[in-house]
Amino acid sequence: MKIGLYFGSFNPIHTGHLIIASHVLNTTALEKVWLVVSPRNPFKNSNTLLNEYDRLHLVKVAIGDDLRMRASDVEFGLPKPSYTSVTLAHLSEKYPEHEFTIIMGGDSLQNLHKWKNAESIIANYPIYVYPRPGFEVDAPANARVTVVDAPLLELSATGIREFVQQGKSIRYMVPDEVRLEIEKSGYYK
Repeated sequence: MKIGLYFGSFNPIHTGHLIIASHVLNTTALEKVWLVVSPRNPFKNSNTLLNEYDRLHLVKVAIGDDLRMRASDVEFGLPKPSYTSVTLAHLSEKYPEHEFTIIMGGDSLQNLHKWKNAESIIANYPIYVYPRPGFEVDAPANARVTVVDAPLLELSATGIREFVQQGKSIRYMVPDEVRLEIEKSGYYK
């Protein structure tokens, strides 16, 4: 099966993430997208990070009954911080019957050379890149990069967290079920 791996902190997952995942499924040969919740990204400040199990729960709530997507906790059992190369090696060994493709934004592609074992990732995995404003899609040499013109929303998890802290509405920025869960549980207050 052809599976797209969409890595992220998803702190919280928002409508933009879901639109990108759905668009990639609708316009490529991928059969499923796994949203891989990263417990701790080595490039991000973890002070504002909601517990990984709560973030995983929100991803599951967001996906609902869409069988084309799956919330993945694969990195929860791997060494921290999470490195994409380690996760890819683990998944390729555990699921040799699947073909994995990475889904990332143009901003992440620009930083790919800074990732642990970037050469191995580039050599062994195709990459679907969605453009991000202000970031050129400049593929590293030998990378199998396909640009996917997904609809762009100027949404950020940081902005959503700030709205929650300020008591402002996040309706329409996240799925209603996610919004209700954030409100009920008091996340990001």
